[in-house]
Amino acid sequence: MSGRHESWFEDEAGPLVRSYAVTGGRTRSDTVGLDLITLVVAMRSAHEVAGFEPEYGRILGLCQKPTSVAEVAARIDLPLPVVKVLLSDLIEQNLVLFRTATPVTDTPNKHVLQAVLDGIRKL
Repeated sequence: MSGRHESWFEDEAGPLVRSYAVTGGRTRSDTVGLDLITLVVAMRSAHEVAGFEPEYGRILGLCQKPTSVAEVAARIDLPLPVVKVLLSDLIEQNLVLFRTATPVTDTPNKHVLQAVLDGIRKL
């Protein structure tokens, strides 16, 4: 093998293997329905929770105020599926709370929207 190929393997495959190891081999967490705009907030600081992997501590540190799942993934520089698994672990341990967006099916009906529009026009 050439040196170039060996370099690719070490540089490119290392982070993928590490992410897989951090999640214990899990690629999905079906227990919590997290999406990109789900807001998460930590119930404790990273200093209060000892013995966790560093990624859990970083997530708890980032989530001291409500933060979207997408923003957490971007800030800790891990793939989104990995972040969802880690957040699900923290949610199951009651260390993080989450709130999903209102489903599209729960939008107000056309009559309510028209009444609001009519009220705004009267202003």
